[in-house]
Formats: sequence, C-alpha cells, structure tokens
Amino acid sequence: MVTLPAAGRRVSRGAAFRSYPSASQRLLAAVLLLPAGLLAPGGWITPAALQAEEPAATPAAAQTTNHLAGENSLYLRMHAHNPVDWRPWGEEALTLAKREKKPIFLSIGYSSCHWCHVMERETFVDKEIAAYLNKHFICIKVDREERPDVDDIYMTSLHVFAQLSKSGKGGGWPLSMFLTPDAKPFFGGTYFPARDGDRAGATGFFTLIQKIEEVWEANPENIHRDADLLTRVTRQQLAAAPPALLTPPTAATIEACLEALAEDYDPRYGGFRFSEDNPNVPKFPEPSNLIFLFGRAAAGKDSPDKTIQQQGSQALAMATGTLDHIAQGGIRDHIGGGFHRYSVDRFWRIPHFEKMLYDNGQLASAYALGYAATGNEAYAQATRELLDFLLREMTSPAGGFYAAIDAESEDEEGKFYRWTKEELQSRLTPAEFTLLAAVYGVDNPPNFEDEYYALQLDQPLSRIAEARGLKEAQLNAQLEPIRKKLLAVRDQRERPLTDTKILTGWNGLMIRGLADAGRLLQEPRYLAAAEKAADLVLTKLRQPDGRLLRSYSEGEAKLNAYLTDYAFLVDGLLALHEATGEQRWLTAADKIMALQLELFWDDKFGGFYFTSDDHEELLARTKREYDGAIPAGGSVSVDNLVNLAQRLDRPEYLAKARQTVNAAGGLLANSPGASPRMVHALARLLEVEALQEKKAPVPAP
Repeated sequence: MVTLPAAGRRVSRGAAFRSYPSASQRLLAAVLLLPAGLLAPGGWITPAALQAEEPAATPAAAQTTNHLAGENSLYLRMHAHNPVDWRPWGEEALTLAKREKKPIFLSIGYSSCHWCHVMERETFVDKEIAAYLNKHFICIKVDREERPDVDDIYMTSLHVFAQLSKSGKGGGWPLSMFLTPDAKPFFGGTYFPARDGDRAGATGFFTLIQKIEEVWEANPENIHRDADLLTRVTRQQLAAAPPALLTPPTAATIEACLEALAEDYDPRYGGFRFSEDNPNVPKFPEPSNLIFLFGRAAAGKDSPDKTIQQQGSQALAMATGTLDHIAQGGIRDHIGGGFHRYSVDRFWRIPHFEKMLYDNGQLASAYALGYAATGNEAYAQATRELLDFLLREMTSPAGGFYAAIDAESEDEEGKFYRWTKEELQSRLTPAEFTLLAAVYGVDNPPNFEDEYYALQLDQPLSRIAEARGLKEAQLNAQLEPIRKKLLAVRDQRERPLTDTKILTGWNGLMIRGLADAGRLLQEPRYLAAAEKAADLVLTKLRQPDGRLLRSYSEGEAKLNAYLTDYAFLVDGLLALHEATGEQRWLTAADKIMALQLELFWDDKFGGFYFTSDDHEELLARTKREYDGAIPAGGSVSVDNLVNLAQRLDRPEYLAKARQTVNAAGGLLANSPGASPRMVHALARLLEVEALQEKKAPVPAP
C-alpha cells in the first residue's frame, strides 16, 4: 500500500503498484504525456522549459457565458466567460454526466495560481478545444479553497494514478482529472499546454482529450475497470484506519519528532527538506515545524533535566535559523510586508509570488514566538510588517480577512514585486539608491529572470549595520523612508488580483496570529483587529443553530464548514481569550468544539473526519492526520481540547484529546516529523495528564 504524504514529503512505492491494467496503460503510451522534468513533483518549480514567452490567448467572445456566471467564487467567475461550458461541482453536473453517459473533465485550481491562469489563457479560451470538450465531456470547475474535500480526493487519485502507471509525475495545480460519469477517476495530470509542441515538445491538451475520447468510445469497459481500481486504491489511502499501535504515543514520540526534523533541517540556510545536489528543490516555511520547535525550546528552558535542556537549545537553533533566513530572503516582501507562499530554491531567494492568508497567519505566530523566546527585535519588526500589510491590503471593511493575493499581474508572475536597477535609480536620490543597493543586493547581478531584482538581504540586517558602524535600529531608521517611497511607487502599478472571499478556517489562523502578536508584542491594535474578525466570522459564517459555514463572499455565506474551519476558529478564539481574558471568547470556543465533536467525531477509532456526518457523499470520507502548509484539523483539535479541558475543568475533553492522539499513533510512530503540530499537542497533553495523576486519589490496595 502506498503512503501518500503531505506536500513536500517523500512517497514510497509499495507492491500494490507493480502493474496497471489495459486501457489507461495504452492511453499513456498513446498520449506520451509530458516529457520528463517538465513539472517537478508537486508542480512547484517554474521549470526553464516553461519560461518561454506564453502564446497570446485566443479572445473569448464577449457574449459567451457559462454556468459559472452565478458563482461567488472569484476563481470560478474568472472562467465564467470561457467558451468551455463549465459547470460548478454539484448534483446537477454529476447527474448530467450520468444521463448523457459522458466522461467528466474536472479542473481544480485557485485564484492566485499562476499556472491555472496560464492554462486558461492557452487552452480554455481556445474555441476549437472548447467545442470539442463541450461535445464529448461534462466540464466541471472547482475552487480548491472552497472545496478542499473534492480537491483532496482527486489530488490523491492523481498521485495514485502516477504510481500505478509509473509515469513519474507529481501533483500540483491546475489539477486536470478525467472521471467516468459516476465521478471515478481514470486519468489525470496537472498543467497541459494547449497543443503539441507548445512547451518543449509536450503533448498538447487538444491531442490528449481526443485520445481519451477515442479510447472511451472504443472500449469504455476497460476505462471503467481501470477507474474502479484507481478508486479502490484512492479510497484505501483516504479512508480512516484503526490505530496501528497497541502502545499509545508517549514522550518518546516527542523526541522522535525532534530527531526527524533535525535530520531534515538545512543547517546552512534554514528550513526543512532540501537537496545538496539540486538547490532548485522548493522550500516552504512549514510553520507547523516552527510551532513545535518553539514549544520544545520553551520546555527546555523550564526543565531541570539537562537532556531536555539540550533538546530545547537544538530546537531553538533550528527555529531561529529558519526564521532568520526566511526574513532575509526574497520570500519576504521587504517593501510591503508579509510573506510569499514559498521559495523556488534552497536559499529563500526567489519566491512563488502569491500571498496566502494561511501562511501569513501562521508566520505571524511564529515570528511573535521567536521574539518572545529571544528578544530579537528583527522578529518583532517582521511581525509588525506582516500584520501592517495584512491590515492594509487583506482586510475587509467589516474586519474579515481575504484569502489570497495573486502571484501575477498583467499576465506575468512577480511583475508587481520586481524591480530593475534603472527604475530604482530613477525613483530614489543617489544617496538613497546607494544605501538600498548595498543592503538589498542591487549591487549584484540581477537575480530574477536575468534582468530584474527580487529585493533581499545577503546577510542579517544586524550584521550589515555593524559593518557600517551602526546599530540595527539606526540602519532601519535610514531604510524606512526608502521603503515607504518604493511602496508608493509600487502601489501605482497594476495590482495582482485579491481573492476577497473570507474563509472561516483561514480567518481562525489569522485571528491566532494577531492575538499572539498583540499579546507578545503588547500591541493592542492587533488584538482589536483579531476581535473584529472573530465577531464577523461568528456573525456572518455561523448558522442559527451554531453550525459554521465555509466561505463568505459577495454578501453570502455558503458551503458546509470542514474540520479545519471548526478547529482553526476554536484555536483563534482560545488565543483571543488568552490575550484578552474575555470570557465570551472561551464560551464561543466551547460551543463550537461541542458541535465539532457532534459532527466530525469518529466513534469507531477516535479522532475526527474532515467532513461532517451529513456532508454530501463523495468517493471517500477522508481523515487526514499529517500537517502540511496548513496543519491537520485533528492536530489543532488536540491542542484545543487540552486547552478547554484546563480552562473549563472538562475531563471529557482531555479523554477526547487522548483518543485523537492514539488514533494517529501509526503515523506518529512511522513518520513523527509528518505531524509536528500533533506532537506539539501531545507534549501539552502529557503535561496535563501528569498533573491529573498527581491529583488522583491513591488506589485502594
């Protein structure tokens, strides 16, 4: 059985994938797919083969309108005028596929995804391709941020397909899956160029859909058989499984997690999972790792045990080493504040330029914790810059936080953020330019696309200041008016799109970040912003019976909330209670946790499903336990349950926390580094359990 990990984690191939039967195997041979190396695993790197100038888009007729026109998702509305007859995911589209006995083309993406935009411009506005799709397929478009359940299922099926077919391809977005009329996957990929030869000899999407239609018409039984196999293995990956351990996770699991992260740690540039041989393997901030490490650092500081003290020092060094290098690199927006989604290289130099709310919410907590642990003012500055950016550019008038800012503007990734030396010289005085160039690397050759600069620090600002005979605060004071001047210049450019939908769970992460920063940096305005957002979510994204909804946009809240929405909102409310002492946040957190237990709890094995018990029926009811770019709902829930148990004296919550940890015992034993937030919560659970044991009466002989 294959273990499918979180983004960026290793994939092992098991005996289940030694062969793949007829139809899809022949289809692979016929289509040839993409040449090796075109997309990196995960679809993260922008490969050199794709950096050629994009072909001009074929303009869609102005009057073309499909079934997405009434949607309030920005991503779906961006495709509402494609000639492709897109439909939103739902009963109507799925019923139509069954009635007409047509395969489904499922395209999943999100509004800030650069290659999603590229595929639309190249392919989905092409009238010939659209006509063929409309005739032979039912075309469904999904916003993965609105429907993470659908995305998880079909992304998992793509990973399984890649291993069954031994194609060597990874996952990523846009996700392009082909399904039988009953929504079972049988073939898939990520980005496809429109036509043969458009991208370094890659097979074009138009050829692909014709080959799929040819096989479907000639022998649909084979495709159905392959789809059944692919669906069966996908369900095995996604279905809840019983605990693999008879012994519950203990303190040894915490040590094993620290060792796993130390093994993956990059001692030279910070961060985790890197390759000495290939510096262009992308790096993600992985805030869940940082939260765990700061927890271990605090435990070491408070412990009389020398081993735990040493582990705490090791954890602190990894956490601060990562924060330092992220803060220096181009992944940080040195002009406007905040952080881009990830770096396309080991060194944090060149980012993928989209800005996601979930990253910035978690990094606000991480940098605030870094400041609390070290007193390093650079961490406080990074936190303030991040939150000031967020409040300026990603906050609705009502106080909720927007989902994302696009990676591209004017059809070019990073155009909003990049600079030429000539532009910088023309916008600054000679003295200002000389200082900026020395500090942010403009004295060096261009670092982005051979002619532009993504501004970054070659070394910590404190070291640059020392070399100039200044204190860091003095150098910052000199740089601040230069940064403000460049921000004003940048604000005159065409801005990337902002996806203004408000997602419950992502707002919960941001509420936590603001509450942590407000408490640890003693900034009341951040607490006020967190409270305003919490009030909005509790008012606009909660139904009369208390249940949460997923998404709020265009004045309408819709879609069942997921486990992460409940867990992250509870976490944010608990952070607000800790920071302000106001009882109303604790009361609201308790009510939402009670609902979460009612709707998502797994009565058989413990822990939580990702979807509620009355959610629409999909291929599988998923139960994910690993922490990716966003932590697992179960991981955060353990922390929430322990906190509520302590603050409200609710021992039943502590029992649920233990059951949730035990349900993840197999993962924690085999891959403890895959779920650092769960292990962080385990450490807190063990502390509270130990305190309870001391209070327990001595048993009778």
